Amino acid sequence: MRLTLTAALCLTASAVSASDAVEGTATRFTSPNGVTETCVRIAPMPGAVYSEADLAAEAAFCAIDLYDPAVGLCPKTWSTSPGMILHDLSEGPYAGDRRGFEANACPQGKEAKEASGGELAKFKPTMNARGTSGTFSPSPLLYYHLSRYFGMDIGVPVAVWRSMDRGAHLSEVARPGVAISGHSHSSDMNRSGWQILVAADQDPGTYSPTDELFTADRSALYGVMLKSKGDRYNSEVNGTRASGWGKGQNLDFQKTAPFLALRAAGPIEAAIAAGVAEAVKDPQIARDMGAGVAPAQVAYWMEDLTGLVLLDFILSQQDRVGNIDFVPVWHWVETGAVRTQAAAKHGDDAPPAPGAIRIKRTHLNDNDAGARVEYANYAKSTGMLEGLRHFPAGTYSRLMALNEDLAAGGPLHAYLKDSFGLTEAQFGQLVRNTAMAADILSAACAGGTLAFDLEAEAFLKDGKVSPAAVDCAGR
Repeated sequence: MRLTLTAALCLTASAVSASDAVEGTATRFTSPNGVTETCVRIAPMPGAVYSEADLAAEAAFCAIDLYDPAVGLCPKTWSTSPGMILHDLSEGPYAGDRRGFEANACPQGKEAKEASGGELAKFKPTMNARGTSGTFSPSPLLYYHLSRYFGMDIGVPVAVWRSMDRGAHLSEVARPGVAISGHSHSSDMNRSGWQILVAADQDPGTYSPTDELFTADRSALYGVMLKSKGDRYNSEVNGTRASGWGKGQNLDFQKTAPFLALRAAGPIEAAIAAGVAEAVKDPQIARDMGAGVAPAQVAYWMEDLTGLVLLDFILSQQDRVGNIDFVPVWHWVETGAVRTQAAAKHGDDAPPAPGAIRIKRTHLNDNDAGARVEYANYAKSTGMLEGLRHFPAGTYSRLMALNEDLAAGGPLHAYLKDSFGLTEAQFGQLVRNTAMAADILSAACAGGTLAFDLEAEAFLKDGKVSPAAVDCAGR
């Protein structure tokens, strides 16, 4: 490893566009070209709770030397946006053979991991040029830290900020990305992204805004490093998407069983039954969700969706529907407490305890199309927060506290404004969206239509939940 320094970092901000002005603990490396690269563990958000696993993942990401012979770099040539997959070459047929792996395994796309010891991380830069898919590297960082602030029991990947020598990126990743990316119509955006990265690595001025992709000295491009897990939901959570991309599929999303249950009045058990009954009128949802879906599964989905929608509303996410994933987990009640254990991916393992049920736990892995003012906020434009009748009390209280702090210019205001390299306009949008979300939900609370009975774990134990008493003002 070429670790040269670990220290607190605050880079200089640009007044025009998002920049490398991030705050946190920095680990610095030197590339073979003599360029300084930096990995930043963004400072913890005040009041947020980070698990030991979160902190260990941050440290592991920032310990990776991109030029270690035991690390292989492959261009991500599937889906719509360009990125870089970091592979473990400490074992496997290409152990220590970085060049051989990159030449022979990387062209296999997703299957390259079968020739390595597994994927270490994914690196994704911003990419918003014409003809490409919208990605913005500060967005996954914001999702990570805000989800821990809200205490959401939903899978949001740990993320750190990372820069890379643009010359090394050009030769080792971007040019190969163009060479091996697909040539079909479905891969046009991915290939366009690689072509634009090649041009930008050669001359940063060809990409605008330049500060959103390159460090202030233009020696390196930067992005976010993370690692995700899970499989894609079908229409049971992602919706049918029959109405096409944009507002249409976001309205379809609101016809799923958990979303319909969130808008159904009455006790949570009655709301779940009503949501399922209405959703299965659609043959595709009925087929994908399966007969006899467990009410506890719907309760967990409902709780997951409140977190998803709130984060997407605040951060102006434009590309959520169709990109929601899950990991199966066994849940059971033992001596009055809920126990969990990872379940087999394809459901061929036996229950670990009497009464255990397999529950799909939601993961938000694709969080890179938020925070930019130019993005379409579909959670807002399709009214996802309006009409909710069930909500977690803890999430509501945290939202009210965040809104109050942002209005008063408190420590959360300073943290969100200064830690992620956002522009004044991007930060202002976040503040306004938070205030609007707080207004919508507090009005429902004051009107007596919002019940704070959305506690999936309590529902799993008792089959019902008594609504919590909440001060609508959040005090």
